[in-house]
Amino acid sequence: MEKSLVDKVALVTGGASGIGQATARLFAREGAKVAIADIQIELGRETVDQIQQAGGEAVFFECDVSKSGDVEALVNNCVDTFGQLDCAFNNAGILGEMGKTADCTEANYDRLMSVNLKGIWLAMKYEIRLMLKQGHGVIVNTASNAGMTGQPKLPVYGATKAGIVQLTRTAALEYAREGLRINCVNPGLVWTPMVQRQTVDNMEAVEKFTEEQPIGRLGKPEEIGEAVVWLCSDAASYVTGHAMNVDGGVLA
Repeated sequence: MEKSLVDKVALVTGGASGIGQATARLFAREGAKVAIADIQIELGRETVDQIQQAGGEAVFFECDVSKSGDVEALVNNCVDTFGQLDCAFNNAGILGEMGKTADCTEANYDRLMSVNLKGIWLAMKYEIRLMLKQGHGVIVNTASNAGMTGQPKLPVYGATKAGIVQLTRTAALEYAREGLRINCVNPGLVWTPMVQRQTVDNMEAVEKFTEEQPIGRLGKPEEIGEAVVWLCSDAASYVTGHAMNVDGGVLA
């Protein structure tokens, strides 16, 4: 089968683990050169090693997506290394502390907004500027089904994810006639380190989560990654401004 991203360069933030790591591997599988960005240095480098051992080409850059200087340097370093940037998967994000709206601390609010929402906006800001110069580019942001419906005990997390959906839609409209496509994915409950930390030693919680999924199981990181890769490929050339639910039917 012909690879869909040969001669392309893909950037993945939050690429050291979970959905980001799985997507980075899939980008490489499809022939793309991959730049992986994360604050988890060792895991990021391990992911690069895995891609290289599989015959792919990848590089790691340390980056805190909440810091403008880090994100601008990341995009510049990607271009300095590979000469271009065709696809960007803005995936870095955190869950924050769980609790009802009135119990949320200001520190938790600020941290979630800074990483999840500001981090996506900063990434888009510098990626779009570069892609406009190139005359082409595809961006996919990680939102969540928590941004599409109310999620008790995750008020600010849900707000950041809803904000990502709106950033995505707005930017998609702004740059649709300039060669850019911008979409987002809304993952449901996926078996990632983030979820594993919430359910450690609690099989009852895992069973409850599983029962709540219409498809009868939790998602796999690779299943989100496959959707991202498709959105970045020419097969999705007429798709922009779309918030794609990849959630096993929860929002249905």
